[in-house]
Amino acid sequence: MTVRSMKPSDWENVSRIYSEGIATGFATFETQTPTYDHWDQAHTEHCRLVAEKDGEIMGWAALSPVSSRCVYGGVGEVSVYISNKSRGKGVGKLLMEHLIKKSEKAGYWTIQSGIFPENIASIKLHEKMGFRYIGKRERVGKTHGVWKDNLLFEKRSDKIGID
Repeated sequence: MTVRSMKPSDWENVSRIYSEGIATGFATFETQTPTYDHWDQAHTEHCRLVAEKDGEIMGWAALSPVSSRCVYGGVGEVSVYISNKSRGKGVGKLLMEHLIKKSEKAGYWTIQSGIFPENIASIKLHEKMGFRYIGKRERVGKTHGVWKDNLLFEKRSDKIGID
């Protein structure tokens, strides 16, 4: 399995995997897969990755800025999605290792995730990768008519000092 930068031509497979995550009901507040243009505008160009084996994309990871305000420069929101048939095979760990390194090279000092409490696999992955639990936002959003909590996790870079 290899990890490489995502290309626009990967969108068909990336969006299929994103749709699989949406279908679980506990991966995102999104209810529909966005267009490539919408997704492209929401995610940073320099932190988009895919994991691939024998030409098949098994998962993807990307960062999006948490805010357009300059005071939040260097803080990114993590997205990691693994295809249904690739879950439990170490794809998420491999993508996160690469995403963390790539984010630090790009100057990110904090990366964070909001995770639904029922997404146990994502919680375990983030904990394994050194993210710390920082709190819970209760009933922060509604999806399919149901209010959802969101658990907040963050990882601070030990390679980029905070002045």
